Amino acid sequence: MNLLSSSWNHNTDDIWQQLEPELWELTHNPWAVLQSASREKLTTLLADQKFSGLTHALLKARHDALSAPTWFQENHSNSPLTCIAYFSMEFMLSEALPIYSGGLGNVAGDQLKAASDLGVPVIAIGLLYSQGYFRQVINENGEQQEFYPYNDPGQLPIRPLRLPNGEWLRIKIELPGWSLWLRTWEVKVGRRKLYLLDSNDIANIPLHRGITSELYGGDRELRLKQELVLGMGGWRLLEALGIQPEICHMNEGHAAFAVLERAFSFMQKEKQPFEVALAATRKGNIFTTHTAVSAGFDRFPPDLIAKYLGKYAQILLGISLEQLLALGQLHANEDFNMAYLAIRGSSFVNGVSQLHGDVSRRLFEDLFPRWPQEEIPVGFVTNGVHMPSWDSTQSDALWEGACGSGAWLGACDGLEKRIRAVPDTKIWQMRNQSRSRLIDVARARLARQLEARGASEEEIERAKQFLNPDALTLGFARRFASYKRPDLLLTDENRLLSILKSQDRPVQLIIAGKAHPADGEGHALIRRWMRFISRPEARCSVIFLSDYDMILTEYLVQGVDVWINTPRRPWEACGTSGMKVLVNGGLNLSELDGWWAEAYIPEVGWALGDGKEHGYNPNWDNAEANTLYDLLEREVIPEFYMRDEKKIPVAWIKKIRESMARLTPHFSSNRTVREYTEKYYLPAAEGYLKRSENHGERARQIVEWQRSLEQNWSSLRFGEVKIETDKDRHLFEVQVFLGNLDRQDVKVELFSEEFTQEMNSSKGDIYRAEVPSTYPASSFTPRIIPHSQEIAIPLESNQILWQR
Repeated sequence: MNLLSSSWNHNTDDIWQQLEPELWELTHNPWAVLQSASREKLTTLLADQKFSGLTHALLKARHDALSAPTWFQENHSNSPLTCIAYFSMEFMLSEALPIYSGGLGNVAGDQLKAASDLGVPVIAIGLLYSQGYFRQVINENGEQQEFYPYNDPGQLPIRPLRLPNGEWLRIKIELPGWSLWLRTWEVKVGRRKLYLLDSNDIANIPLHRGITSELYGGDRELRLKQELVLGMGGWRLLEALGIQPEICHMNEGHAAFAVLERAFSFMQKEKQPFEVALAATRKGNIFTTHTAVSAGFDRFPPDLIAKYLGKYAQILLGISLEQLLALGQLHANEDFNMAYLAIRGSSFVNGVSQLHGDVSRRLFEDLFPRWPQEEIPVGFVTNGVHMPSWDSTQSDALWEGACGSGAWLGACDGLEKRIRAVPDTKIWQMRNQSRSRLIDVARARLARQLEARGASEEEIERAKQFLNPDALTLGFARRFASYKRPDLLLTDENRLLSILKSQDRPVQLIIAGKAHPADGEGHALIRRWMRFISRPEARCSVIFLSDYDMILTEYLVQGVDVWINTPRRPWEACGTSGMKVLVNGGLNLSELDGWWAEAYIPEVGWALGDGKEHGYNPNWDNAEANTLYDLLEREVIPEFYMRDEKKIPVAWIKKIRESMARLTPHFSSNRTVREYTEKYYLPAAEGYLKRSENHGERARQIVEWQRSLEQNWSSLRFGEVKIETDKDRHLFEVQVFLGNLDRQDVKVELFSEEFTQEMNSSKGDIYRAEVPSTYPASSFTPRIIPHSQEIAIPLESNQILWQR
């Protein structure tokens, strides 16, 4: 059954609510509800005409939706693209399948759902974690405690992946001393499928059975084994299923071993050496990096790579260990960088926001020595979120009433215009209902937390009265890491209290978030908030909700009025939590980092920072904290409480409408997946098929061309440079000695920071170009770069020669 679709379809909520109301409220897990409901209850409900009618209507609606033409069918049905294999370490699809930690899984899950909506032919590959990421409890001392409950496959919306003869499909990987057997599972996600690999097979030794036990747990050796399972095991799974994707999309470097396994598969089929196989297959590989600091890339010691991949390289790939290591290194003997392997095995590389693209070019510039930073081959596709997964029932009704039921299934044309026409009263009613629901949920969860800690009855009952459904509600929820500055609001605790405790204009704050188990500083940040909340003056207005998960995220982004985000620029690669409030009429007050750096204008929210980088600077942190307080006191709070004669905050609603109309369609995963498809998937598929046809003949020619270029590049040199200047132009004449290279193999250019002009040669070794004399002649420098219509420069050939 395709039960995961219920996680983004509010129309089915009533069915699960009627079957097991308490279990549904706690888990939002249709699979668990169905398994827990008694046969008698199912029979009784199905005999009810109203319930039965609703069920049949929903089944028909789902059938009609799945059989209707999709965006991809209508726009790209004649393209050569038939399958994209999307690899990710985690997927956030539903709380019913807890195999995620946070942002990376959020992106993967939302893009998979959008691919289903749009009909983009994606097959996803991930890992089934027997424990997943930790669950959080805050004890009576304000300390985070971590627990790892077992994910019983029988309670998850998955099924074993079986061969036509009924045999459970198992994948084999050779590890030192032992074979590793991987069980395989299938998850239906709308039109799409997610395949999961699981090491908990009885044929494995105990050490190996735990490889896929925890997400982001263990030491580097365990992480290496997990990444072998994902990349190598994932590609072998596709082979076993007979799936031949044109595109391999690696969501972060964790999956980079798929580069090697895909090349090995090509070697076997086409009888080509590794170098040719890599040249052919890399054209169909895409690498998306989410990392904003160099320390964030996965690295492994060379001896660990030798232990696990030495024989694989020599026996299967036919290359030396040194050649394999070089794919992940800049210099010999340094750690093997998974991001480097992904880049050297891909035809497209991208960051996840415009700013992150800039940051990534800086991070990877050492791979492209002497190339200007702006020409480092890293683009960007800004993340988006799957709006139907994050909207409230009230918001969903508002959008459907204004834009129709298929608003997020196509190109989102016209949504901006239609949402602008929604009356103030409807928007304000939606906001009040969503906020009130959040307050009810927050009170109930807080009461349960206190009861579990052993609080008194009096304290528990008092907590049920905390917060005010009519007060301005701020939300701050994310991973507690120092670079995210979750304590920025606590810089001046007394000033924060004065903001919260206003009699005329009350403000309240709901906080949630986890610190990584090994992050002592993150734990300390949680303790600091818990100490502040324990102050009698703060207790009624600030609460910390433990165990930040997908269900809690939904309630928060649906109900808060303002979402606060305070990272140190530029360390938030994108950040998607603030995007989720858009569809619900929430507003953002955020640092000019990640997506907000390209989304912000004063009409849609508020911004912190000056758009520059300040690193770790306590003085700057203090200055930004003061700016944050000022914004709350002088703009946010007055605007929220400034009401007209109908008790409606007209200026506030104006910001909401502008935010919903302008930002929601653009920062949806619908736009993100369409952009990946047209910007990367389609050209990469065409290029891969061209390189791989005729047993990889074109790839072989490319390798020979690259080899010749590398061997003869040193023979290139510049001769005399002449410059003539008149009123309107500079005329450059540059003498170039090509040595053993052909003229068509290189491009001679005049480079400046403003623009680059190609130089042409009609005969001989003299190249000429004209440039406007509005620029000084001294700002232009001649250079030579490789030239080919079929390879990406400088991603596949990074030679460059400058005239000195």
